[in-house]
Amino acid sequence: DVIAMACQMLGTEPNAGSMSSGGTESIFLAVQVARDHAKATRGIIEPQLLTPTTAHPAFAKAAKYLGLEQVLVPVGDDGRADVAAMEAAVTDRTALVVGSAPCYPFGVIDPIEALAAMAAERDILFHTDACLGGWILPWWERLGEDVPPWDFRVPGVTSISADIHKYGYMFKGASTVCYRSRDLLQHQFFWYDEWPGGLYASGTAAGTRSAAPIAGAWAAINHLGEDGYLRLTEIVRDTTRKLQAGIAEIDGLRISHDPDLSLFEVGSDTLDIGGVGDAMDDKGWNLDRQQGGLHLMLSPYHARVADQLLADFADA
Repeated sequence: DVIAMACQMLGTEPNAGSMSSGGTESIFLAVQVARDHAKATRGIIEPQLLTPTTAHPAFAKAAKYLGLEQVLVPVGDDGRADVAAMEAAVTDRTALVVGSAPCYPFGVIDPIEALAAMAAERDILFHTDACLGGWILPWWERLGEDVPPWDFRVPGVTSISADIHKYGYMFKGASTVCYRSRDLLQHQFFWYDEWPGGLYASGTAAGTRSAAPIAGAWAAINHLGEDGYLRLTEIVRDTTRKLQAGIAEIDGLRISHDPDLSLFEVGSDTLDIGGVGDAMDDKGWNLDRQQGGLHLMLSPYHARVADQLLADFADA
């Protein structure tokens, strides 16, 4: 049921996906499928993984574990993947091209349409990493917001990772990875019968796993339903606008780039942003540090503390 819901939401055929323990495993599985697909269809034995520098570190981890060479491409001044630079980095060994919806550091959505079209022209698979956005962007769009195309409605997108334990509002341990077709999904499965114990088969990286995250995801999705997700997304959207506008009005602070969603970086051209973060720590906040600033990812809870957060930023 959970996979059917995810596939319908993302716009692909029923049951063309699986659940995993989290975004890292979903990304791992998508990279493994691309590697095996490239070997089976294009004879690639030394595959490359092409990602913008803003792609999640799970891609680097997957490349290391699975024996791919990761090719990192700098992003543009807007924080988004540079299509021309990505295209220039493609080789005859490229097994997978990646874009984020959105990227974690800046909350911006890469130009998925252009990247996927570029990959499709070369018969290369394309993955949208929507671990963060997968379970909120559909509702964000339903609220009338302008959302750049990112899901299976985009020709050339062949796989999508989307975590339920983020904006699906499920406890940790539940993610989904979906494919354009069940034919691609077949590359994810492991089969083994070269031992006397019968057929061993596994659909994900884990052999044995708890059913609790599956049941929890099913319960969360069915409890909230479309109305619940729309209501929570509206709260997150309104809180995002309030905080971004308020932070931008504080002398010395700015929002990096132009975020498409509810996570963003707070930077400064004049202040010691690390010192601002330390001052916020002293006030009881726990803000992630990045090389260029402080990172915020908003949830419905932040609506209750938005005014205090702005006041403390101004005082910091």
